[in-house]
Amino acid sequence: MVEETSVEETVLPGDAGREWWQEAVVYEIYPQSFNDSDGDGIGDLQGIAEKVDYLDDLGVDAVWLTPIYDSPHADNGYDVRDYRSILEEFGTMADFEALLAELHDRDIRVVLDIVLNHTSDEHEWFQRSRREKDGYESFYHWVDGEPDEPPNNWTTGFGGSAWTYDEVRGAWYLHLFDEKQPDLNWRTPAVREMMHEEVRFWLEKGVDGFRLDVFNVMSKPEGYPDGDPEEEWVGIEHFANGPRIHEYLRGLSEDVLSEYDAMTVGEGMDLSPRDAKRYCGPSGDGLSMTYHYGHTSLDVGEDGWWDVVDWEVSEVRSVLSDWARALELTDAWNTVYLGTHDTPRIVSRFGNDDRYRYESATLLATVLLTMPATPFLFQGDEIGMANYPWSAREEMRDADATNRVDTAIESGAIESFAEAEGVVRYRSRDNARTPVQWTDGEHAGFTDGEPWIPVNPDHDRVNVAADRDRDDSIFRFYSDLIDVRDDTEALRYGVYDLLTDDHPRVWAYTRRTGDEVVLIAVNWAGRTSRVDLGSAGTVESVLACNYDDPGTDLSSIALRPYEARVYRLS
Repeated sequence: MVEETSVEETVLPGDAGREWWQEAVVYEIYPQSFNDSDGDGIGDLQGIAEKVDYLDDLGVDAVWLTPIYDSPHADNGYDVRDYRSILEEFGTMADFEALLAELHDRDIRVVLDIVLNHTSDEHEWFQRSRREKDGYESFYHWVDGEPDEPPNNWTTGFGGSAWTYDEVRGAWYLHLFDEKQPDLNWRTPAVREMMHEEVRFWLEKGVDGFRLDVFNVMSKPEGYPDGDPEEEWVGIEHFANGPRIHEYLRGLSEDVLSEYDAMTVGEGMDLSPRDAKRYCGPSGDGLSMTYHYGHTSLDVGEDGWWDVVDWEVSEVRSVLSDWARALELTDAWNTVYLGTHDTPRIVSRFGNDDRYRYESATLLATVLLTMPATPFLFQGDEIGMANYPWSAREEMRDADATNRVDTAIESGAIESFAEAEGVVRYRSRDNARTPVQWTDGEHAGFTDGEPWIPVNPDHDRVNVAADRDRDDSIFRFYSDLIDVRDDTEALRYGVYDLLTDDHPRVWAYTRRTGDEVVLIAVNWAGRTSRVDLGSAGTVESVLACNYDDPGTDLSSIALRPYEARVYRLS
């Protein structure tokens, strides 16, 4: 039985003051893989501009652009060489300004990815720092020592030591990611001041906010103590949510962000709901929201990246429900996502990219667009793009996966790429970075040239043109459900009540405001499942369903494989 809750007793989250980003649907664009306008095989800003009507048709309210700054692209743009210049392959500042205007003309906001923790080793700050010139000596984390003795046992997020010995300076520098991404030393006041100005530069350009890359690892402890060697990311207990991180973020918020109507979403490592409350809102550090990896790490076993384990619907339901309830009625707003540029394709990871591609893709859309949070969609998911069948090291571009594979081969853990193929096919970030499949033509209509990364061979049947012509269109389901969300107060601000906390396959919940109740029920499995939701109320109308004839008797629902239903209750 389902326990009834009085609607009259409901207190609405967000009543204290609603912001545009609380109602927005955000669409992430990975520019180099979105659309190429000039035939060089790399997506660009003019290519995005060519597709603004597509974004408008989908109905999104904001786009998040991953880094477009000048960069040597050791880590696909997250190694910034100049924060105030556009990567030449992407276009010019004039191209960006034109794209910004095109999107704003359609009431679509623009959120940029900003990398606060590190720069490229080709950034002029690092070049001056390694030569100990012009007051830049302490801009990065430098430690003197012998060339064969790293300062501590910390590792990078990609595997291997987090320290590289620099022959020019004769000292070790810290990099929590690739060795071409040295970490900035935020203990240095000049670093904070200059990074504040980099953020202000783009706000003055008219951008509407930022996604803060790995924001909560910016603060490192004095002395750089050794980390727990049993952790996959050795040292994370020292630098995730580090000792001065709140000071740094409050400074950024008070000095810069508070002067603008800007959205900020922080990518948090090892983040809990309690941490999020401290980072967000006026009673915290001033960020709009954070996002975490609780549900996207469920398929990672005890041996880390190499250990792929099965996930359960109950686990995903538990993680996302816990976050929803923990942040409800606070001034820390929630986010929900299933995939980004750093994860496998959601229909391959959480759905069924073969027999039930449409059904599972639209089920995932339903969860994303009906949970109490700002939803983040990733390019291509709106047509059910799937993982790529990687079969050779040479096909790959992902610094994370290639570093891990190369290190494993060098250490003798594996003999060849073939032994890693299964894990790479499942985990590689390149899965999300293959070009958007616009047509069934050569290179999927992404480019007239040779694409920088291979196009998925399934583009002959999975592409935008084909999907939008189908009766069972994933794109249309997303677009229609975004419209439903826009028109339904309960789906934007309603209180979340979980109805099925022990069903192995069905996730059902309601969203409630004072005069509106919406019921969402999804069968996250490739088999029919039954559930009794009769005590939830009486169906007034069907708002969305990915099957025909969903029925309205809640007392005995037979949900078909990957079926998703959204009801308005009376």
